[in-house]
Amino acid sequence: MSRRTDRLGELFREEISKLLQKGLKDPRVGFATINRVDITEDLSYAKVLVSVMGTDKEKTSTIIGLRNSSGFIRQFLGKGIKIRKIPELQFVLDENLDHAMHIQDILSDLKAKGQF
Repeated sequence: MSRRTDRLGELFREEISKLLQKGLKDPRVGFATINRVDITEDLSYAKVLVSVMGTDKEKTSTIIGLRNSSGFIRQFLGKGIKIRKIPELQFVLDENLDHAMHIQDILSDLKAKGQF
């Protein structure tokens, strides 16, 4: 990734986070955090990594809600960010946090048993 796409990705992350804080009107979108936005070099696609607190059903529902709202979110970004074309947004569930918490639980169990 280039410096430009890194800067744009960070800007997109901030703007989408602001929109989620103000409240996206889709009731399916639960408590979501935008972790990272990866933008292709040609600025045609942006992969938005989202972590969601809740059950698997709530996570799936939130991702579906975000995907269905992607046109509105692109329009919102277009008003705030002055670039020629806003990339197509692809919302993906980021499970790195869940994986890290699982590893932490395993390490805590081992430590409690005296094996670590």
